[in-house]
Amino acid sequence: NNQQSFSEIVADAKSKGYTEPDPRDDLSGLDVARKVIILARESGLNVSLDSVIVKSLVPKELESVTVQEFMAKYPLYDEQMSQLRKQALESQKVLRFVGSIQIKDGQPTVSVELKEFDQSHPFAGLKANDNMISFKTERYNNRPLVIQGPGAGAQVTASGVFADLLRSQSR
Repeated sequence: NNQQSFSEIVADAKSKGYTEPDPRDDLSGLDVARKVIILARESGLNVSLDSVIVKSLVPKELESVTVQEFMAKYPLYDEQMSQLRKQALESQKVLRFVGSIQIKDGQPTVSVELKEFDQSHPFAGLKANDNMISFKTERYNNRPLVIQGPGAGAQVTASGVFADLLRSQSR
């Protein structure tokens, strides 16, 4: 919503259970980094969480405060995000916080950052609590393979935990 400030969007997402209990876990890039590491390892890459290059959306001054203090003070940083959003809109682009795995000369680079995407990019259509994975390979170069679905909320989390419990019992 272009009418809401970024801190209002974060507060709304938190109230709906779309963020971690402490939204800084999402805004710091830690949650995305964990998911990207899982994908990288499932793809056979040897990567660790400490090798991920993360550009956090959490101001340094708010990293160590309580969740309540963070939520109260985060609106003070809305102007920076507002400017980034304005620049993206002027270029007819959207902003998305994404994780990326790049492989060059057999070496993976894993990163998490806020990036601009064209309106025609699949990430531009992401809504609310959806997650999306886009595979760009030799065969899926011009038109990436895209997987999209719910990535947050009580039902999705509960079904993930239940699946993990079932998997642990079958071992």
